[in-house]
Amino acid sequence: MNHVARNFEIKEGVRESVPVLVGLMGPSGGGKTVSALRLATGMQEITGGDIYGIDTEARRMLHHADAFKFKHLQFDAPFGSLDYLAALRQVVKQGAKVVIVDSMSHEHEGPGGMIDFQDKELDRLAGNDYAKRERVKMLAWQKPKAARRELINGLLQLNANFIFCFRAKNTVKPVKINGKIEIVPQGFMPIAGEEFVFEMTVNCLLLPAAKGIPTWQTENVGERMMIKPARQFDNLFAEAKPLDEATGRALAEWARGGTAAPVHQPAGAADEIPSAKEYLARWKATIEAATDAEKLAKLWNYQKPMRNKIQWDDDADRIGLQTRVATALASLKA
Repeated sequence: MNHVARNFEIKEGVRESVPVLVGLMGPSGGGKTVSALRLATGMQEITGGDIYGIDTEARRMLHHADAFKFKHLQFDAPFGSLDYLAALRQVVKQGAKVVIVDSMSHEHEGPGGMIDFQDKELDRLAGNDYAKRERVKMLAWQKPKAARRELINGLLQLNANFIFCFRAKNTVKPVKINGKIEIVPQGFMPIAGEEFVFEMTVNCLLLPAAKGIPTWQTENVGERMMIKPARQFDNLFAEAKPLDEATGRALAEWARGGTAAPVHQPAGAADEIPSAKEYLARWKATIEAATDAEKLAKLWNYQKPMRNKIQWDDDADRIGLQTRVATALASLKA
């Protein structure tokens, strides 16, 4: 067979409009649903169109309908990969520019989901012959995995921004260390297929009682693998604060081809000056969470105009904060 020579077009690399896929991982009580709605509301200010919520959690998203405006799609079992794809395509066709899926975990372990699909394939291939079931176990994953790949490929063709909520559970893993099997904590791992989670542009871990504040640094190897802040959003997540509308606006601005997300302004930075007490509390949390001197310095310098407008009850508080920031920067640089 003769090979036909091909010509390829080469041009300068330029940022283009692309969908942003946000993953919110965590157990119940971390603030996934409210965080998703706040992010979506901010995104909508940039994208226009409607926010659609695909709700697999027995209409729990409607608990927040008084505070947020969105269209609601009740999604019941079966929760197959292609069922999810059909729901995503339907809402985008109807005009969705921002889509929340709460929860995506049913696609993995819900009725009709990935694990259920594989179990039914085992029944089809081997019935009650348990020896044969063991032999064809890998073969039984073929169709479920093909369906998930079709979901991923289809999702990436849809012109909208997406926020996926993933349930998570605390897990451990047997690991061979120095010839011995040891049980190693993995932390809170999303209930989802890794290949789907890895498609996210950014993955936020919301721990119990996090109130929407993501965890970016952890000692658990499993959590470290799943967390994905993404380099282009380094400044956006420099401060330890809840995911909010400003975060959503910055993500959507980046997604439509704008500049990299700006330094994350604390709530009210543009229009409302926080009290000295609030500002000190925010910076205490920021310093405790800081791991990068450059990011911390950028955030501190960025907020100088706002600091000058704060009504300080005691000038010693302002000077004390400056000292704590300087100490933190010196420690991080050491």
